Amino acid sequence: MAETSIEWTDATWNPVAGCTIMSAGCTNCYAMRMAARLDAMGVEKYRGLTRKSGGRAKWTGDLFLDEAALSIPESWSKARNVFVNSMSDLFHPNVPVPFIRKVWSVMANTRRHTYQILTKRPDRMAEVLSDDFDILPNVWLGTSVEDGRVLHRLDELRQVPARIRFVSFEPLIGSVAGADLSGIHWAIVGGESGPQARSMDSVWIDEIFQICTDAKAAFFFKQWGGKNKKATGRSYRGRTWDEMPPPMP
Repeated sequence: MAETSIEWTDATWNPVAGCTIMSAGCTNCYAMRMAARLDAMGVEKYRGLTRKSGGRAKWTGDLFLDEAALSIPESWSKARNVFVNSMSDLFHPNVPVPFIRKVWSVMANTRRHTYQILTKRPDRMAEVLSDDFDILPNVWLGTSVEDGRVLHRLDELRQVPARIRFVSFEPLIGSVAGADLSGIHWAIVGGESGPQARSMDSVWIDEIFQICTDAKAAFFFKQWGGKNKKATGRSYRGRTWDEMPPPMP
């Protein structure tokens, strides 16, 4: 819950830990591996959140709501981009709405930070936030889309009340040709990394680049991925792409 190597943010904040496999993009989730490692190290927060299946860590579906972690952003005096719940999903169906309200209150009281929230459940995000939640200008709301089978998440994201909406096409494991980015301000693209990484076709990236150009959405290329993501790097079309959405009025 501090500095991170994730290229598009400055820090992570995990008031929730644990999740449930949702779709094909979850198969090799880095958070499952990390949670299993932290459990083995005796970190109480991650106890019992994963199990071994087929020699690999898998989510059990149990969650840990970390009340003590709620105050962490208040201790950061310097403004940061903060990825909320890199080890979970704030809009998992088992995260109670009153706890989400507590997270919202912290973000409202620390407006020096910009909070980036990703979910694979934008339908619940839209449902929850439609019920008397303030639209916070320092909170960006996004969804993950790994291939064409889950493009419906973009339609659901458009129903979310937010100043900035974004999509993470990571791990990109298939074409998302035909994706509609209207009303979405930022797209992150990245290949899967880790020991079981699935390959990413450059054509899929080209498709997203053109879609972003047409929709005037910022384009951020995170990585090619693979077993050694440092070796494959993050250069696309001869340069790095670190575009961010423009500040909203």
